[in-house]
Amino acid sequence: MDKHALVEKIRTLEGLTNDEKADLIGLLRSHKKYGLVWEEKPEEVEERLRDHLPVLTEVKERAILSTEADAPNHILIEGDNLEALTALSYTHEGKIDVIYIDPPYNTGNKDFTYNDDYVNKENEFRHSKWLSFMRRRLVTIKRLLTSDGVLFISIGKEEVAQLTLLCNELFGENNQLGIVSRIQKKGNDKGNFFSPSVDYVLAYAKMKDYVTPFFVPNTTSFPLIETEGIRKGEYYEATKSLFQSSLDPRPNQRYYIKCPDGSLVIPPGNVFPLIKEDAQFVIPNSLDDKCWRWSWQSYIEKRDLLVFKKTKRSPLINQYGLQAEWNVYTKRYQKDAEEKGNVPSNYIDDCINSLGTNRLSLLGLDFSFAKPCELIKRLILFTDKNKDITILDCFAGSGTTLDSTMQLNAEDGGNRQCILVTNNENKICEEVTYERNKRVINGYTTPKGEQVEGLKRNTLRYYKTELLSRDRSPRHMRALVSAATDLLCIKEDLYTELPMFGRYKTHPKALRYFADGKGKQMLVLYREEYAPEIAEEIKQMDFGKGRLKIYLFSPGRYAFDDEFYEVQEKVQLVALPAAIYDAYQRVLPTRREKLFELQAAEKTDTTEIPTDLFSHEEGGAQ
Repeated sequence: MDKHALVEKIRTLEGLTNDEKADLIGLLRSHKKYGLVWEEKPEEVEERLRDHLPVLTEVKERAILSTEADAPNHILIEGDNLEALTALSYTHEGKIDVIYIDPPYNTGNKDFTYNDDYVNKENEFRHSKWLSFMRRRLVTIKRLLTSDGVLFISIGKEEVAQLTLLCNELFGENNQLGIVSRIQKKGNDKGNFFSPSVDYVLAYAKMKDYVTPFFVPNTTSFPLIETEGIRKGEYYEATKSLFQSSLDPRPNQRYYIKCPDGSLVIPPGNVFPLIKEDAQFVIPNSLDDKCWRWSWQSYIEKRDLLVFKKTKRSPLINQYGLQAEWNVYTKRYQKDAEEKGNVPSNYIDDCINSLGTNRLSLLGLDFSFAKPCELIKRLILFTDKNKDITILDCFAGSGTTLDSTMQLNAEDGGNRQCILVTNNENKICEEVTYERNKRVINGYTTPKGEQVEGLKRNTLRYYKTELLSRDRSPRHMRALVSAATDLLCIKEDLYTELPMFGRYKTHPKALRYFADGKGKQMLVLYREEYAPEIAEEIKQMDFGKGRLKIYLFSPGRYAFDDEFYEVQEKVQLVALPAAIYDAYQRVLPTRREKLFELQAAEKTDTTEIPTDLFSHEEGGAQ
């Protein structure tokens, strides 16, 4: 029966009120015509977030700090990823360039837990639980992406169809960038109709119109990587000789070229430059006097693009008229050659899972089903984004994404930052994710006793998720602001804390001051009554061309602009916790109001602040 006929039948039913009939018709008309329909399943972490707010607290003793000033700050968060994603919605909304996730494949073989229980193949709500789990996280993931951000999701055959429909619903089918098949293993499993050898990578954009067409870093055709100069990190080939025997002689293309050992080479011929020096040229006399492909002027301007290779079959001659020991080739850079027009294939056959297992074995760790770094690196490079992007993996597992990010930075001089999130089930975060990347940074010894130098131009900070009450009472609001300092450091990418602000001592219950020595500065003011003194001190301070970011407690949205009116050109004010509430409100589940909740008497914060907090310190002014 069609929907219109069913509506008419409902209208004629007896025993129902008009309101009941209207409700039935409304349900019928709101039913999806196309897409996924499943029974939403509650999740314990979501229920926790109805009454609590997540914050991030640094475990300082696990920080691995680089001595290099430009080292990127990578972040590892231990905790439920829904809680961590909520916290990141404040620090990184609209700031993540690339997200890669490897969620549970939901095979039914103890790879997916829901409310601390494994979901097996016989569970009648197996797919509903998985879809409920994924949808909650993908909603926030989308908010974190930049306008041109890209999401990659590894998934198996069990959920690839459902995940595709879910992502089409959340991101829009028009923002699907592709579905990549990847050979994950080679085998011949018996007992199946087909041997399972592939999984998939779904690629989506937040807004496809803003995404640069994907670019193939073809390391097969362009196997060499530039190690210096403005093109450092780019792939190139050097297979085309600067001398082509078929070229006709030209007056400005016959000259000496100096080789690495100091010898000179020139194409074969009968006339030679009078002076035996680099770049000395002669005009050809006949067709026998061969020439280079480049003019003399091009050689002067582009000699850094030449590659010299020793050979016993060189077609060139040296300054003595003998066969040369060198041949000269020109570099052809991948980006120049392909002009960003070569679209990557949707089939990957050389990034199998055994590469990931081998990598962990080299690091001395035992972990199953780790994705290979080769896959993550390739996906990041596909996007052809800048080398200072931010990458997120909120299903971090063994930490392959951070390992891959640090490898890329080492290869091309990049400054990419990576954020990892994983729970600590079976101590995976502490003993695998953290330990793996600690060894990558500090260096390690392989099982064969080989010493591998660390990638020391990296800083890694370790955080845990903690929950605070969602009640907006003065006491709970102050507690949130006090606990949010680590969030603010992550948000501003600013971690160096100083003991003085101008002439005044800092104090963890009153104010904290952070600066990077390059002009970036942040002040956190926990006690609003000190705003006038701080404003007066700022009058005497010089922040250069930058502005001081001030986060200050306010019971509402007022950021004490009047107090800072005379220094408004020097500061940027943010009222807390309102800014945090606003960000969280967009992603948190709806709170269930308690109609008859007895409120405990509010406790006034009586923490004593040292009497010398605002005493002037000689020599403290900046």
